[in-house]
Amino acid sequence: MTLSEEATERLADIVRLQPTKNKELQKRWGLDSGSEVHQYLENDLKEYYYRDDNSLIRATAEAAELVDVDPGVEADDEGGVPSVIRVPELEARVFEAVAGPDERSMSVVSVLHRLRETTALDPDVDAVRQALQSLRRKGVVEVEYRAVPTFRRAVAADAVTVEAVESASNDESATGD
Repeated sequence: MTLSEEATERLADIVRLQPTKNKELQKRWGLDSGSEVHQYLENDLKEYYYRDDNSLIRATAEAAELVDVDPGVEADDEGGVPSVIRVPELEARVFEAVAGPDERSMSVVSVLHRLRETTALDPDVDAVRQALQSLRRKGVVEVEYRAVPTFRRAVAADAVTVEAVESASNDESATGD
């Protein structure tokens, strides 16, 4: 099956961002709904993706070879905590800002304030919440439930290499627009 340029680029996004969800791809691709993402996946990329046990979208090994892009998550030899994750810029900065594994976990708003203090980014609270949940799915952030859900890194910052991938031009989550 020959893929269009758009389909190849979108498949590369799946490989880079896996495990991912419809909502993340919807935002990245500038689509109006998760249903549109699902339709696109089924119509154009059916052979190259699957949903794991948690219904997260992952690329097949063939897809990774086809687009020649490193997967978004590379686990260590024991298959445990990832050794490398490739995430959008906002997620990389959120990973840096969130509390470490031995620190008291932080609320989404606390992470937002730390981001605003330590970077030039000015995301909205929903963008930070989504970034934390994406990092949680990748296994590098954990949640602790107190009065509100709070987050901290599941690993030391130097235990995983975080590579920021280029954001799509229509992704305005880092500016809050």
